[in-house]
Amino acid sequence: MPQDPMDFEWSYWIEWGREHILWLLVGHLLVSQVSRLLVEKYKPWCLMVYGMAACWLLLGIKGFAVILLHAAVSFAVAQFQLSLLTWLCSLILLSTLRIPAVEETKRKWYDTENEYYLLLFTVSVRCLFCTSFSLEYCWHRPTQKSSHSFPWMLAYVFYYPTFHNGPLLNFDEFSKQMRRQEAFSVKNNLSILIVGVIRIFFWWCLAELMIHLMYIHALYSSALPLESASYWALGGLALAQVLFFYVKYLVLYGVPALLLQMDGLKPPALPCCVSLMHSFTKMWRSFDVGLHRFLVRYIYVPMGGSQSSLLGMLFSTALTFAFVSYWHGGQSYLWYWGALNWLGVIVENGIKRILSISLIQDLI
Repeated sequence: MPQDPMDFEWSYWIEWGREHILWLLVGHLLVSQVSRLLVEKYKPWCLMVYGMAACWLLLGIKGFAVILLHAAVSFAVAQFQLSLLTWLCSLILLSTLRIPAVEETKRKWYDTENEYYLLLFTVSVRCLFCTSFSLEYCWHRPTQKSSHSFPWMLAYVFYYPTFHNGPLLNFDEFSKQMRRQEAFSVKNNLSILIVGVIRIFFWWCLAELMIHLMYIHALYSSALPLESASYWALGGLALAQVLFFYVKYLVLYGVPALLLQMDGLKPPALPCCVSLMHSFTKMWRSFDVGLHRFLVRYIYVPMGGSQSSLLGMLFSTALTFAFVSYWHGGQSYLWYWGALNWLGVIVENGIKRILSISLIQDLI
């Protein structure tokens, strides 16, 4: 039975995974386990070299140079230890991905659109990693200087399991866990690997079943069936789409999360089932946990967050969603999506504040 071809993201990553990325991840796993067994002290540098080689192999020397240039510029600007300047640099680097002339130049480096898109997606994610390192550098204490060097930035930026599509792991978490030396047990790691592979295979089979039988995205691409459907049917289609999105990211984030565990790191929690969520706030906290931690640590809290006045909280939340919309591409529909999510979070927080008033609680 033919599959629904309209979900670009799933088709794209499965194709790349089968052809190249899955095999490179297996190579990372072998390098990681051998280095943990024989040279634990040098594990970050072994993985850094492997990540650079994998990047060069898949994106070519020009793609590798772009990512290295982004890291070098971010590190140079971070030397001023000014958070505002670091953010300005990050936004400028991110904006270069949307300059038509630059886009056309990068397209000419590759034979196919898929190769260009791989560079685009990879650089977008690397921008977040460069931002995380640079801001941590701005805030680091003198005693932490050794773990905030340029080699550590490269080890973080070129860490291969999270290289192309995430999940996002903030630099402070990465460096603490990567520098921690633990007793290595082949038996324990093998059991983690077997159980993890079985779970991911189950999720992948479920996603493939959904995309071969349900044709959710094909229905959404045509206005005629949507116009003739009842509200109950539309609600069912919406639920089916977000459930597929959830299962898809169990696979896309599950594979790198398993490798993080094998490397002795603690990955961000995998997405929580959307059927268990009833609020915008919980959705943002528990679906993409890595991105949520990034947004809270580097945007929401520095801008005042929930500890500031009502207007301050509204502003910091708006700024957070504005960045998310811009990072995802900045198209008009993404600004609407961000604005609606911001409105949902604000309404929920407003109702919580009203319900926390003692008089209201007594009435309830």
